[in-house]
Amino acid sequence: MKSKITTDMFKANNQPQLFSFEDELGKKVRDALEGTKEKWFYHLVLRNINEGDFRGLYSDKASRPNTPVNVLVSALILKELKGLSYDELMESVMFDLRFKTALGLVSIGEVPFSRATLFNFQNRVLEYELETGINLIERVFDTLTARQIKELSIKADIQRSDSTLVSSNIKKYSRLQLLIEVLCRLERILGEEDKQFICKQIEPYLKKGADKYIYGLKARQLPGELERLGKVYFTVFEWISGKEQYQDKKEFINFQRAYREHFVVVEGDVVSRPTEELTSSMLQSPDDPDATYRQKNGEHYKGFTINGTETANPENPLQLITDISVNPNNIDDSQILNQRIDKIMEKTPELNEIHTDGGYGSEAGDKKFEELEVNHITTAVRGRESEVEKKIEQTSQSPDVYTVECPFQKVESTPTKKRHKVRFDMNTCKQCPLKDRCQAFRNKGRYYFTHEDYLQNKRNRNILNIPEERRKIRPNVEALMNEFKIRTSGGKLKVRGLFKTTLFAFNTGIAINFGRVYRFIAQNGLIKDSYQSTGIILQNVMLNLSHFWLKTEISARNFFSRLIFGKYFLPIGILRVNISTRQTFNLIRG
Repeated sequence: MKSKITTDMFKANNQPQLFSFEDELGKKVRDALEGTKEKWFYHLVLRNINEGDFRGLYSDKASRPNTPVNVLVSALILKELKGLSYDELMESVMFDLRFKTALGLVSIGEVPFSRATLFNFQNRVLEYELETGINLIERVFDTLTARQIKELSIKADIQRSDSTLVSSNIKKYSRLQLLIEVLCRLERILGEEDKQFICKQIEPYLKKGADKYIYGLKARQLPGELERLGKVYFTVFEWISGKEQYQDKKEFINFQRAYREHFVVVEGDVVSRPTEELTSSMLQSPDDPDATYRQKNGEHYKGFTINGTETANPENPLQLITDISVNPNNIDDSQILNQRIDKIMEKTPELNEIHTDGGYGSEAGDKKFEELEVNHITTAVRGRESEVEKKIEQTSQSPDVYTVECPFQKVESTPTKKRHKVRFDMNTCKQCPLKDRCQAFRNKGRYYFTHEDYLQNKRNRNILNIPEERRKIRPNVEALMNEFKIRTSGGKLKVRGLFKTTLFAFNTGIAINFGRVYRFIAQNGLIKDSYQSTGIILQNVMLNLSHFWLKTEISARNFFSRLIFGKYFLPIGILRVNISTRQTFNLIRG
């Protein structure tokens, strides 16, 4: 796939640079800069982004080189790490030395991209995903995470998962407001002839706009207004539905969608659909066709769900996010996990235990986890609990034979055509103090169940079969969800659409993982150790420079000139080391 909007030729950002603006700083400032989060971001994130994954975004023909991909991706990650707007990001890149350090910039006056470059880059990534189904920013997240897990020896056999609702950056429309707004926006793309006809139909709405028009209506007028809008929609649809010039315009797509979702033609007359037929997947705003509706705990959300999974083995020195997904907010948590679990297993095949809340439990999930041999631990029971608790287990003799145990009896099952059956001893049941609440007693000792009932029963009891210290590790994943949430304003994103929300989620996930790794490094005194190791490396490089200069048998000035232009980088065995001019000449002259 080659993007239609680019004439750039791909070029990786691997040009060696011996000197940078950091060499002009005083020693105290340089030392302080070495320990900053931004310097470590450069080492841990920017330098580990595989630019080759983005080659497909650019032209194969000889043309101007692209803006370095690792710089663009890193800038988008820094934006979420710092919680910046695009304007604030550009200001930081221009004026903040720490940002220049994080992006590996050499010159203090270097500004490697503009706002337009960032937006065009995101558009290319979107086009590539639509064409191939591959989200390149997700691939960056997966690559960086895999490297961090390996280098820090993080155990991924135990993980936990949770989700959070985020609202799109859209206005909340009532049904009438939405329908009028869609009509008004349709008028903007019409040709002159179509505009003359359609404007007559929607003139009252165009004069006042959706808000003012609705505010001027009385309560008794609202039902009639909806029917009037239906007739307008029908007339407009019949007029322009077959015209090719509008088919790809988002305004027409939204109009056509709203018409079909809110109205139906019955025997030649258009009528509005009753409220009970409206679904949560209907158009919520013309600004974000991807947003869906959900009500939870009395709150109304129009947007998406971010689901995150992270390592949770108590032996790990830190936990890292392993998987992120963004979905319409009307999709059940259990369905999301069922869709992601194969991918999670692909990235962390050692996974054998996953902790969630009760909302992730489902029949389909139970079968999936049984197939993958993953122990699903839920901290709450979903649905109505049994009146008298029963324990169902498979026997070792045959997978079709189960035992069912109540507080006072344990009975082996026998198969029926579609289910399994046990018969409890009624004499024992009659003496049971729980008999008044027992379904089996009311059914004369008979109890029927399926394999799916067994899997659900097993899931509900899994938490009791693990060590006590692992029974309370799930709630910590709520802190991860909060890290996504605090980057929104009251739970409302700064962006719109599923794709941009996905970029936000993955860039934020990379930022969160980096923050955890950096804190681990800082808390364990590894930053100070890195200064010492850097000094040793510098000494070795200086020694190599000295030996290599003696072999060249040229003047120190000529040697230094060639060094500046990169001629001796590979023979010396370095790609980029910050060495000042004075340091180099002192070494050579010495």
